[in-house]
Amino acid sequence: MQIHWHRRDLRTADNRGLSVAADDGSVVPLFVFDDAVLDHAGAPRVRYLLDALAALRERYRELGSDLIVRRGDPREVVPQVAREFDADRVVWNRDYSGLARERDAAVRRALDDAGIAREALHDHVHHEPGSITTNQGDPYSVYTYFWKKWRDREKREPYPEPSDAVAEIDADAAGDLPSIAELGFEEPAATVPEAGTAAARDRLRSFCDDAIFRYESDRDYPTRDAVSRLSVDLKWGTIGGREVYAATEAAMADANDEESESVEEFQSQLAWRDFYTHVLFFNPEVVTENFKSYENAIEWRDDPEELDAWRAGETGYPIVDAGMRQLLDEAYMHNRVRMIVASFLTKDLMADWRHGYAHFREHLVDHNTANDNGGWQWAASTGTDAQPYFRIFNPMSQGERHDPDAEYVAEYVPELEGVDSSVIHSWHECSATQRRNAAPEYPEPIVDHAERREAALAMFERARGED
Repeated sequence: MQIHWHRRDLRTADNRGLSVAADDGSVVPLFVFDDAVLDHAGAPRVRYLLDALAALRERYRELGSDLIVRRGDPREVVPQVAREFDADRVVWNRDYSGLARERDAAVRRALDDAGIAREALHDHVHHEPGSITTNQGDPYSVYTYFWKKWRDREKREPYPEPSDAVAEIDADAAGDLPSIAELGFEEPAATVPEAGTAAARDRLRSFCDDAIFRYESDRDYPTRDAVSRLSVDLKWGTIGGREVYAATEAAMADANDEESESVEEFQSQLAWRDFYTHVLFFNPEVVTENFKSYENAIEWRDDPEELDAWRAGETGYPIVDAGMRQLLDEAYMHNRVRMIVASFLTKDLMADWRHGYAHFREHLVDHNTANDNGGWQWAASTGTDAQPYFRIFNPMSQGERHDPDAEYVAEYVPELEGVDSSVIHSWHECSATQRRNAAPEYPEPIVDHAERREAALAMFERARGED
């Protein structure tokens, strides 16, 4: 008998650990609610997790089995469940964050002490950390070179679902899924997407039927519906990365030359996920520390009132506020807008990126430690292969370029619904009377972008020792 310990692989198909376990005998699937992990969670992610586990349990029941659910310290729970089912081995798929690696090392020691065999397998990203390196054998810190090798490396085919190897489990022994309240969270105000493999496959199929072929030209426009919305599925592993890549390769086979470029551009986004996972693996301290060092400390401002306005979507910069309100409404934000709001926080408000990372961690349903940390440090000019400190997004021109008719703004900022797009895109230049006449409930800009741009440049130059 084998135990497969599910974590961020909430699926039965294209699951390497589950497949390998099934090769050696009957498998008992297990999920453990770990309070040390829940301490870093947010309500939208917990809601999605519970829904994904319900879908996973239903699939196991369709296969004549069930999902064992427990809560506690995995160092105690995993060996206990192995003894309960007289299992001689525990198998799981590796996770690469510092917290996960510490947890897994502790579970390995506990299983060794109990005399139970265990095996951890690479599954979460296409290419294991350490497998794509420079010619000198060092991990990459520049994405472009990483991408070239990632693109040319052979990808594994999806693993089959081991439908005939899951153990029969009595429903009483499986345990109940807790409620979100029992886990210490309130129901999120945001509407989270449908969870589970079936929903993920629907999103993948819809994307590969249409948007993937215009991804390169349309992905930066939040109203063009040109993104996959698979980030939450890849975060929780409700669909396998190999299955997603195989679908993109099938789309590539049907694409003309221009469409092929769009498919490859989407594949490059999959490579970014691997890249940031590798960065986190080799630099676990980046969760709380800058990747890039400066000669002097960066003099972040961290004004509480400005931070509160940013979090609430009340900055007086329409595209920024639309993004922040989308986050609160949907536990999601369009990727281009994520870059805009991150730049605004770190450059216009000159606030520490850690405030933004913490807010996203609390509210995003697709929060991924490696990706979100990489994105925030990119925007703050503190990360690997980051945006140069002197390239600062202008939030008004970004809005005009990527939401020219202000449709996205109007959807999430109702105070500006019906206001002419030219007024919205020039809100920072309008007089108090013009703003009052156009949208009396919408705030005036809380900072002057031009002034803050110069102040941010000076802040970074001091950090660089140039002032």
